[in-house]
Amino acid sequence: MKRLLIAAAIGGVATVLFAQQPGFTRKLLQDHDITAPDRHVVQALAEFIPGGAAGKHTHPGEEFGYVVEGTLELDITGQPPRTVKAGESFFVPAGVVHDGKNIGSGPAKVLATYVVEKGKPVASPAK
Repeated sequence: MKRLLIAAAIGGVATVLFAQQPGFTRKLLQDHDITAPDRHVVQALAEFIPGGAAGKHTHPGEEFGYVVEGTLELDITGQPPRTVKAGESFFVPAGVVHDGKNIGSGPAKVLATYVVEKGKPVASPAK
């Protein structure tokens, strides 16, 4: 029974993590419990075609991003939009609405690490 619950929980994370906009994909790399109570770390590789966007969304925890390839416009509520290029990193606070869009002429890739609450979707569309 415990294995079924774990599989269902992991499947739920994967389903929410992979609900995607056209031109944007996320590949789950790892998902691990950590020593912080009620938290886990999820790491994914996000890929954007030119002009592709993630869509406005939130996370039930912090996002740490590193642009591996390309150029993104990052729009975080309460901050002016900014351009983030390959080799640069960014931070998104928990629960804050944000979006990333590829503004370059080639593909963009982001290594995203989420420290999020267990039992909640990793990403949720903004209302």
